[in-house]
Amino acid sequence: MKKIETKNAPAAVGAYSQGVLVGNTLYVSGQIPFIPDTMTLISDDIKEQTLQSLKNVLAIVEAAGMEKENIARCTVFMTNMSDFSLMNEVYSQFFGSHKPARAAVEVRRLPKDVMIEIDAIAVLEL
Repeated sequence: MKKIETKNAPAAVGAYSQGVLVGNTLYVSGQIPFIPDTMTLISDDIKEQTLQSLKNVLAIVEAAGMEKENIARCTVFMTNMSDFSLMNEVYSQFFGSHKPARAAVEVRRLPKDVMIEIDAIAVLEL
């Protein structure tokens, strides 16, 4: 097991790693929409929060030597499922023709009171 860390994603602020590589599988911890350099929230807009969370996920994937197309699954945690179509619009544009498996769930609250958190699993084919 190898710990993956990058300055291109928000630093882990708890007892967890940004990502963990086990064999050819990368487990990316949930990423909130914080700007890595400042550790501040991008905005109060769900579309901007979605894009920043996805960029943070991708930064960790790239730090492990993979790319967007290696992402096999994402879980999207949202505090308001009424924002699903806005999130999905940004998510669809981000991934394009690559369509990882996905689950989206509404939760009562997320760290730092953000609107969205996204985790991922990426696989490097051998």
